[in-house]
Amino acid sequence: MSNETRKPLISGNWKMNHNHFEAIQCIQKLAYLLTKDDFAAVDVTIHPPFTDLRSAQTLIDADELRFILGAQHCHEADSGAFTGEISAQFLAKLNVRYVIVGHSERRELFGETDEVVQQKLVSIQKHKMTPILCVGETLSDREAGLTHDKILGQVRTALAKQSVEQVRSMVIAYEPIWAIGTGKTATADDAQRVISAIRQEVAKISSKMAAEAIRLQYGGSVKASNIGEIMSQPDIDGVLVGGASLDSAEFARICQYRLRAS
Repeated sequence: MSNETRKPLISGNWKMNHNHFEAIQCIQKLAYLLTKDDFAAVDVTIHPPFTDLRSAQTLIDADELRFILGAQHCHEADSGAFTGEISAQFLAKLNVRYVIVGHSERRELFGETDEVVQQKLVSIQKHKMTPILCVGETLSDREAGLTHDKILGQVRTALAKQSVEQVRSMVIAYEPIWAIGTGKTATADDAQRVISAIRQEVAKISSKMAAEAIRLQYGGSVKASNIGEIMSQPDIDGVLVGGASLDSAEFARICQYRLRAS
């Protein structure tokens, strides 16, 4: 199955940027720039900070915008004495449909292990949301030739308890840690090789059907200037965009990559 068969998924991760006023402005500008034909060609998810989610949900619902609301993180438990944390069931009540899990910044800065990521994955799916599972390697992993060992190990742990249906409906984002926010990008060929290996590993862990259906993204200094080359690869079904998604015009150009390629 080629990526022409799987509808592309373009996701904007705003990280710790935009208060709720700025979030509203950003979404409104983006809605003005994108057309119904754009939304027919790609799915667009927006992942603002927690404090923006209610404002974003209200705007999307009231104006019947076609953006899909996403979150950046959640706790693995439904409730409890976890000061400052947010549960998956809280997100589901806000009509959040996609949740990023295992982002490299969560793994590297906050010590999230593969096992904790797997627990979060289960909680997200329990509440009928779609996880965007992030996997990636550090520069030292890359230089030591451990890219595939590191990434495929993360995939194996995350999917160990998943049914075929759960796997086929989720998203995996390959985000080389050395490329995030650095301006460096894995070449399209390098990204394709890693993402192809992920798809092959999914087939081994789950099934060929799941491997063909699952959407695989690339993340790491994605811009309008490189989106066409990235999306031309057969196994890349979308992108997880960081800094470039904060600029409505730039993010719109990323979502419209097909128009410039035609």
